[in-house]
Order: sequence, then C-alpha cells, then structure tokens
Amino acid sequence: MKAINHPTTSHKAPKFATLTALAAACAMMLSPPVHAAEADTAAAASTSTAVPSAIDSTKRVIRLAKPNTAVSTAQADAQMNTETPTNIQQNSIQPNNVAQPTFTQGNNAQQSNVQQANAQPNRAPLNTTNMAQPPAVPAPNAPELTGTTRVYERGPMTATGIDLRSGQLPNIPAPQVNISDISFVPTVLIPQQQGLGTDKLDVSLLDDFIKEVSPNARHYPPNFPNRTQRHNAREKIKVMTEWIEQYAKAPNASYDVLIRAAKLNGMGRNLDLGSEYTVRGGQYVDRAIKLKPNSGEANFIYGMMLSEGGGFKEGQKYLDQAVSLGYTEAEQSLAQSDVLSDRRDKALERLRRLAQQVPDNAVIRQQIKLIEDGKFYIWDIPAPDVNIKPST
Repeated sequence: MKAINHPTTSHKAPKFATLTALAAACAMMLSPPVHAAEADTAAAASTSTAVPSAIDSTKRVIRLAKPNTAVSTAQADAQMNTETPTNIQQNSIQPNNVAQPTFTQGNNAQQSNVQQANAQPNRAPLNTTNMAQPPAVPAPNAPELTGTTRVYERGPMTATGIDLRSGQLPNIPAPQVNISDISFVPTVLIPQQQGLGTDKLDVSLLDDFIKEVSPNARHYPPNFPNRTQRHNAREKIKVMTEWIEQYAKAPNASYDVLIRAAKLNGMGRNLDLGSEYTVRGGQYVDRAIKLKPNSGEANFIYGMMLSEGGGFKEGQKYLDQAVSLGYTEAEQSLAQSDVLSDRRDKALERLRRLAQQVPDNAVIRQQIKLIEDGKFYIWDIPAPDVNIKPST
C-alpha cells in the first residue's frame, strides 16, 4: 500500500500521535517473529551448502524416487533448501483481523517492510533466503530415477603405489635368474594297443631318456662318469618301467610299447635292479619279435640280452638275424660273445672287417684295442658324459 501523505492540521495532531504509538507497538510485537524468521533464514542459508547430496560419499544419502518421475539430484537439493525458510515466513504472517495502520514518510524503511508483509498475507513475502543463498550447482549427468530406491554406490577406487614391473623395490634384493641349457624334446606318440583306432601314448620323455642313457647302460657292464649319474639312472629307470608296465602287460599291447618296455627292463638288469627286470625284459622282447619277426632292433635286443647273460648259443641266432637285417651293433655283440667263448681271433677278425665297413665309428677301434690288450669286455670303454636329472 502507498503511504498516506496528507497535510496535517492542529486539530488532528492527537489522533495522528495515537496512530503513531499504535504502529510502534505493533511493530514491537511483530518484530521478534520477523527477526526469528530472519535468523532461521540466515541459518538455513548458511547450512544449505552443508545439506548432503547424492554425490557426497560421507553421508550415504538414500532418496526414494517418485514412480515414473525423472528428478535429478540437484533439483531435489534445491527444493529442500528452499522449503524451510518459506514455511517459517508463512508462519510469521499476521492473520487478516490485524488492523492496518497508516504510516508517514517519516517512518523508517524496516518498519514499512514489516508492516507491509504482515498486512498482506496473500502476497508472497520478501524472500531474503534467495538473496543469501548461493546458486545451486547442477549435478553433472545425474541419473534418472525409475521408481526404485537408489543407494549411493562408491565409485572406482584409485590408489598410488609402487609398480613392481618398473624396477627393483628399495631395500629388497631382486632375484637374478639365468636360464641356460634349454633343450626341446620332439613329440612322439605311439599306439597303445594293436589294431586301428587305439589310443595314443606320449613317450617323448621316455624316448629322450632311452636315447641319452643307452650308451652307458645298454650293455654289460654299464659305465657312467660318476656314481651320481649311475644312481639317477637307476631311479629314473624304476619310475619309467613302472609307468610303461601297465600298458606292456596287456595281452594286446602294441609292438612300440613292448620294445620300449624291453629296453628299460634290459638296462635295469644291467644296473642290478633285480631278476624281475631280466624276466620281464625277455618276455616283452619275445612278444615284440612275434609281432614283427623281421625287426632288426627286436632281434638284436633279444640276442644281446641272451648272450651277455651267458646264453651264447641261444642268443647267436637272434644276433645273426639282426646282422642279416643290417643292424651294425649286432656284429659287435657277436664279437663280445666270441671273446667270452675264448674265440679272440674270430672276434678281432669280425671287428676289423666291421671297422672297414663303418670307418667313422670310433667305438669299434677302441674295442679292437681292448681285445688286443687282453680285455674281456669290449663295452668297458670310457663312457660318454651324461647329465641325468634326478627323479622328482
């Protein structure tokens, strides 16, 4: 309302004074709620920024969304900050039955504003909160609520530390590892049983071991560079013989399984592992010859095992069969049989003829010298170096 600005006369002075006193009394009665509203408004404005938001990880705010309504978190915070001061001011409005005094221009601006707010409850009061409140910061990319309760979820955690791949840790010695003596073993698969469609056995490591240790343990007496290598060979033969035994004892075992089982048991016999190795070796190689009668290797192994075990006559026919099939080592075994049968001249003649046929074989020349020196075992020569790892 506009202030009344009429010229005053002397007869109206008492009435004007009465109205002035009444306005001052009303202002005094109404001033505490107004100040309280202003204090509450200021407190709300100062604490509006402290209201926890959905991105505050220390408050764990849980907000229930309205069904089928998309309300961002920033808008909810702004609405919460503005509700409390407005309610306080609305409660402080004076009812309509309060008289409306008329003010002159001499009254101060504060009393005019208070009286104007109290006299007009239907008008919006002065929003002092909006003047003190900082502008709301919109939340970036606020997720839309879909009618369910959304609980704050902690974001990805980032931490700084020491990258172990970047270098050595302080005060901790770094291990130094050198890789040497790398070897590759070719893959060898053999049929487990006779016939087509049988399972295959991987004998890659077994064949590699037989090839490595055969020059030292195939013949009697075995010859190793040291006792450690002899012990390692014995232990490894035990393990591998036990593994292949389960396949070799089958009645329909394949030739490839039987010949390998015979080789392992023959070396076990030469290393004094027991008489059962001798028996099993003879049985397996006999079955292998029956499967392949024209195998030079099978005939050689059987004849060698018999002749070096004392059966010179029994073993000679198998060795002769191997020689006829072009197996060179069978000739050397025949020469050993001649020496043990007191036929040294015949042994020398056989070996010298063989040396002419195979001039690059240095072992034959060493065997000739052993016989010339009066030795009895032509395989008792310096053993080639071997590096057999212990069984694990």
